[in-house]
Amino acid sequence: MDWITSPEIWISLLTLTVLEIVLGIDNIVFISILAGKLPQNQQKKARQVGLGLAMITRVMLLLSLSWIMKLTTPIFNLGHLINVTDVKLLEQLAISGRDIILIIGGLFLIYKSTHEIHDKLEGEPEQEVKKKVHSFTAAIVQILILDLVFSLDSVITAVGMADHIEVMIAAVIIAVLVMMVSASAISNFVNQHPTVKILALSFLLLIGVSLLAEGFEQHIPKGYIYFAMAFSVGVEMLNLKMKKKHSKSIQLKNTPHLN
Repeated sequence: MDWITSPEIWISLLTLTVLEIVLGIDNIVFISILAGKLPQNQQKKARQVGLGLAMITRVMLLLSLSWIMKLTTPIFNLGHLINVTDVKLLEQLAISGRDIILIIGGLFLIYKSTHEIHDKLEGEPEQEVKKKVHSFTAAIVQILILDLVFSLDSVITAVGMADHIEVMIAAVIIAVLVMMVSASAISNFVNQHPTVKILALSFLLLIGVSLLAEGFEQHIPKGYIYFAMAFSVGVEMLNLKMKKKHSKSIQLKNTPHLN
């Protein structure tokens, strides 16, 4: 019970919880977009199940840290297939289990976000799409696939930030509970604003490219990605505010004034 009085453990718990929430935002966006394709009465359940699966996946990965560490061991080297002699390039072309998961996850995100963006811009009208019945099971399977990828990133961060497995698990559980509370509001906001939905899909495309690069040992600092995302969100919020103000001014002009 010494951990209760240890400020270091409480600080690491708080820091890790905040980081887990930040890393989980892209997960919420993806889940919200997939759940939005389901009938109205299934959307909340899909979001809750998706986040619940994310929590279970992360906790299970944390409890199998020895397996996680083995994932970083190279399985094969692409450089040997094309007779590369440069040592540095050979290191970059060494493919581990973690790299394979990141590459598959990145390709899946790129495909899914590109497909969704195409549907929004060139596909059928929204009302026609909503008439189609989307499978709850198919949505959950897709969420589970991406949960694994996002969880891997999250767990690796947790391992680097804290020394106690209990702290890591507690941070994951608290972060997912916070996300469950906010998921509905985020989902409604994304679904009610078409431009925000396109922006969210663009973020997923960016994250997919980042995962793909990571899989080939081309590290893109996450600070750059988060700054670009935060800047884009800021600009979009200004656009929405300006649009709202413009709509109000039009309404006032069209409203008959009583003498």
